[in-house]
Amino acid sequence: MKILIVCSTSFYNKIEKIKKELDAKGHTVIMPNCYEDQDIDYEKMTEKEYLEFFKNMYHESREKISTVDAILVLNYSKEKDGKILNNYIGGSTFLEMYEAFMQNKKIYMLNGYPKSMLQDEIKGFNPILLNGNINNVKKDI
Repeated sequence: MKILIVCSTSFYNKIEKIKKELDAKGHTVIMPNCYEDQDIDYEKMTEKEYLEFFKNMYHESREKISTVDAILVLNYSKEKDGKILNNYIGGSTFLEMYEAFMQNKKIYMLNGYPKSMLQDEIKGFNPILLNGNINNVKKDI
């Protein structure tokens, strides 16, 4: 199965291990946007460049999703503003989940639902919860 990994950039350091596990099971793994170029300095961009960058990222995500069988959402806990956000899913990841849903792709989530204002919407995508076990990704497409 061809799988696109999607997640917050703060979880990019966890991707390689997941990719190796999926590769070993015979899956083809597509890396998330900007994974190969993690040194982008948003601070040095003008507002126009910043907006254009995100516009391009959304289009790139749509194209990548159209080529895969499923997405895998890596939703680990994240500390933000002194608070622990369990099973974190940020705005861009949410949009990628929505795009996958609209394209009738399977959506796997590594961990449970986040307790956030978008919890009901995320549940509406009917993701397959892996309960932290990547072995629950089945090669059934």
